Amino acid sequence: MTQRQLLQVLEEYLKGRMHFVQTMSELASRGQNMKMLKNANVMALLQPLMLDVDPSVQQIATQALGRLVGHSEEMAKELVQGEVLPQIVNSLPKHNNYYKKAATLVLRSVAKHSATLAKAVVDCGTLDSLMICLDEFDPGVKESAIWVLCHVARHNEDLAQAVVDAGAVPFLVLSMQEPEIALRRVAVSALSDISKHSMELAHIVAETGTIAILAQMILNPDTKLKRQVFSVLSQIGKHSVDLAELVVEAEVFPTVFICLQDPDEVVRKNVAILVCEIAKHTSELSQLIVNAGALPALVDFIGENEGSVRLPAVMALGYIAAHAETLATAVIMSLGIPQLTQVLSNEAEENYVRAATAWSLGQIGGHSSEHAVAVAGENVLPKLLQIYTSPDSSDDFQNKAKNALKNILQKCVHLPALEPLLRDSPQNILKHVVIQYSKILLSWVLGGLAGKDGEIQSHVLTSRTSFNDKCDIFNKEVIFSVPPSLLPKSPMSFQTSLRALCLQNSLQLPVANPQGALIKADAQNKRRRGEGKGGNRGFI
Repeated sequence: MTQRQLLQVLEEYLKGRMHFVQTMSELASRGQNMKMLKNANVMALLQPLMLDVDPSVQQIATQALGRLVGHSEEMAKELVQGEVLPQIVNSLPKHNNYYKKAATLVLRSVAKHSATLAKAVVDCGTLDSLMICLDEFDPGVKESAIWVLCHVARHNEDLAQAVVDAGAVPFLVLSMQEPEIALRRVAVSALSDISKHSMELAHIVAETGTIAILAQMILNPDTKLKRQVFSVLSQIGKHSVDLAELVVEAEVFPTVFICLQDPDEVVRKNVAILVCEIAKHTSELSQLIVNAGALPALVDFIGENEGSVRLPAVMALGYIAAHAETLATAVIMSLGIPQLTQVLSNEAEENYVRAATAWSLGQIGGHSSEHAVAVAGENVLPKLLQIYTSPDSSDDFQNKAKNALKNILQKCVHLPALEPLLRDSPQNILKHVVIQYSKILLSWVLGGLAGKDGEIQSHVLTSRTSFNDKCDIFNKEVIFSVPPSLLPKSPMSFQTSLRALCLQNSLQLPVANPQGALIKADAQNKRRRGEGKGGNRGFI
């Protein structure tokens, strides 16, 4: 065999290897081929080629391996058990940039599946090698290395802490200021994955001046970058009041409200999450974002979107209203209740969104009688009762509906809103309705007694004993011991509801006369007041 023939054979061998790895890489890029490739034991055939003398074969074989394990967690576990990862990690600093991109693809594909596999990647000394890649001039190598950090840090706090301890945060902050938009996206995403786990990690990210840089990116035209910017701001701000204040001090409000109208759904949702995470902390922060114009923007956002996208905006209204009466009034004035009622009434909506809506309505209506009337005026109470008693509602949905009902009922003195609840309410809800009727009746009694005999007023006030363990001031003594002349005239609907209420609580009530008098004067109480037989006799 001549030298020429030998070279020809070697060239054909090289072409064969190249053709094989290229074909495997192409097949591995499509998920539907995974079963076929696994059955053919392709991974075992590719591993030796990662050590091939030809750099191009090494790179493409490594790339094919990364694509394979990216589609299959089972194959990723096999790769870890085969001790291929240390070989890849050790070779990272020694090869060219093309190989580094392919090698980081393998590491990223393994780490993304689970925390266990991500820890296996970290235990191979990957993070130190990645720091070398982050110091490279080539932005593609930096981007590939940061992708690995993203998939490691997102799993749990320990892995995110390992990324921070390796010194990655300063590199990430520098990378998100690079001109390459893809590099900026992944750097911001990595900061979000680190910040979400704990207040300590979020502090580390915030201390590097990240927030001020992110604030300048809010109106960036790149949609994917904006998604990550709002994500990391919300992940930082959610942990504590101090971190939320740092976000607010970066003057992101009211600029972020413009992005509630962004064409991209994820951007809109992430902005709403940011507002929600800031508003939940204190009344001062809620007041600040309300002053910046948050309420009209949130209400419009709820009306213009559907499904889970509007969940954070619904919760934001609830958090804002929960802090103070004035903030709840601001929500009402911004026409937030009709929008929330529409979400609650939409049976096609996901139950967890409707449950959050019920909670928010309870926060709005639980402050005072005026707030309760504003909520009840939208026919919310029967809807909440229906949800609470429906067997189709989840336990969480029922609990939130029940708590919202109680919060609103404890402040509601609006008779038209209370009357429908007398018929269908279970006992644990009915008792709150009874209490509210008692308050209304007692206010009418005391209003009629103003300026009258002090002895009568004293007798009424001392008659507030528990009735059937359902309320503490609504009882026979109050109902039957006050002369009708001291009571204001009441509408027939109130008499009808009062009769139904008394029947449900085992109270026998005389038949109403045509004049509609509300209370029958008790004979003993009349004699006590010295009215005698000729006194006024009032009957129901």
